[in-house]
Amino acid sequence: MKIIKVKDPQEGGKVAFELFKEALLKGTKVLGLATGSTPVSFYNEVTRSNLDLSDLTSINLDEYVGLDGTSDQSYRYFMQKHLFDKKPFKETYVPNGKATNLNEFVKEYDKIIDEHPIDWQVLGLGQNGHIGFNEPGTPTMITTHVVNLAESTIKANARMFENESDVPRQAISMGIASIMKSKQLIVMAWGVEKADAVKGMIEGPVTIELPASILQTRDNVTVIVDEAAASKLSK
Repeated sequence: MKIIKVKDPQEGGKVAFELFKEALLKGTKVLGLATGSTPVSFYNEVTRSNLDLSDLTSINLDEYVGLDGTSDQSYRYFMQKHLFDKKPFKETYVPNGKATNLNEFVKEYDKIIDEHPIDWQVLGLGQNGHIGFNEPGTPTMITTHVVNLAESTIKANARMFENESDVPRQAISMGIASIMKSKQLIVMAWGVEKADAVKGMIEGPVTIELPASILQTRDNVTVIVDEAAASKLSK
């Protein structure tokens, strides 16, 4: 792992953007993208730039079950608002939270990933160490699947909804094995509430109880953390 410490999320977004430009120069064509507040500073840098992304394909990590792309709480809506409407891509894939047959849909999504190998994967980090919506205890060999969200995740995401009871209890997520196929992984984490997860991801044992710790086994991972998120690291 390469660890980059920054002052705040805004600086972190700028660092991620510089890494992104380098990746494009090296031929990156398929992006794996994340949602939530963490990557917003990065997306802001992208949309303010003069980069042309119309030849790129994006594949998103996850989506809530039960929400369609017109819902302002859906991850498709989030991506349209923060990136796609401002910087059109050649193709954009986000899981279909309203799929009538979820078991068949996750197989279809795996096929999309296999047909479009991800060059550059953006990841956030959950307070409980999840990546995507792969919660603690998720087998490392699992591919795209339907997840029962942990209570800690539901509480953390409740800020995005009017009431906690409105937060969906399930999501579709790329699996850990799907994520680990990516050629380059960029993890971002901001805030003291992520400090324990950051420490476990970087310095703790590799364990399914902290899914992000699997990233220690790869040498193509760059972690960008602000001062608060890095506050519990030993060095």
